[in-house]
Amino acid sequence: MSTNDGQDAQMIREQHYAFSRPMREVPEEERPREIFDRAGPEHMTDKQLLALILRSGVRGRSVTDLAEGLLNEYGSLSALAEVSAADLAAVKGMGRVRAQVVKAALELARRLASRGEAGPVPVRTPEDAARLLRAEALAADVESFWVLLLDRRYRLRRPPLRITRGILDASLVHPREVFKEAVRTSSAAIVLVHNHPSGDPHPSPEDIRITRQLVEAGKIVDIEVLDHIILGRAEEGRDSDYLSLRESGLAAFGA
Repeated sequence: MSTNDGQDAQMIREQHYAFSRPMREVPEEERPREIFDRAGPEHMTDKQLLALILRSGVRGRSVTDLAEGLLNEYGSLSALAEVSAADLAAVKGMGRVRAQVVKAALELARRLASRGEAGPVPVRTPEDAARLLRAEALAADVESFWVLLLDRRYRLRRPPLRITRGILDASLVHPREVFKEAVRTSSAAIVLVHNHPSGDPHPSPEDIRITRQLVEAGKIVDIEVLDHIILGRAEEGRDSDYLSLRESGLAAFGA
């Protein structure tokens, strides 16, 4: 082996050791729990907070290395929130339990953001509905379909319910799935929301057909479908980053 090969091998070993050092070898001032006690959670990085959630590392990887690896792999917390529990569990060092804990923490954050701080959230305009899911829709790279469950005063009964992820068609968005939770919670009305990852919120013929089908299904179960909001992206020459099928007149809704 040449001198250069030997130096390269030594560098790789040193890099691996630096990456996989156990937590006991991490300086105390760099450990997440100590940072939490000293500075508080509001002054911690995403990596440090994620390390606290993960609690411990695995053989060959400290918990901070594991957290950093996840953020490097997916790019951001928003992207990480879109990863399924099964895919997350398959990441080296994660497993089923750690994946469940991370997904649970991200879901709590999503629910807190959607509920706000002032009690039940009113949904009385298309903008109200768009505001609830705008950030999540922008972070998504595939189509998702959500239902907003409302009480008789058009206030959100629970966080937005995602029915499906993937290309939108009638086989995925079945009335049974759309209205099941609405019936269970005695919701008076619902708003349909889905995103177009392309950024163009204009509806396809299939979007309109599904909307009409769900409006008719709502009449049967006596749950009013108020609107269908399609989320895109704000761009030059476009008035809004969403389209309301009710306002556009492309589908007939209830009174």
